[in-house]
Amino acid sequence: MNKEEHSFEQAYARLEEIMQKLNTSQTSLEDSITLYEEADHLIKACNKKLVNAEQKVQKLIKTRDASVATTPEGAPQMEPFNPVQEQYINRNIPS
Repeated sequence: MNKEEHSFEQAYARLEEIMQKLNTSQTSLEDSITLYEEADHLIKACNKKLVNAEQKVQKLIKTRDASVATTPEGAPQMEPFNPVQEQYINRNIPS
């Protein structure tokens, strides 16, 4: 494959193909090096796509006051927002 832009899924599928080829004893040293270089390029491209996706998700899980929703430890919240739970958490329950 050339260095044209691939979707994450296409790149990941190609990485799996490369791994299968590298794990056979029928691949020559020269072909192995070429496949390794292609895999390195695909890994970098996939990583970039994952970082971009994570940044987009973090923008989408902002709280109402425009700050990123975080866990009690301060890490970005990765669990989906559940409005039903939020409704009960924020409700004042008379004692």
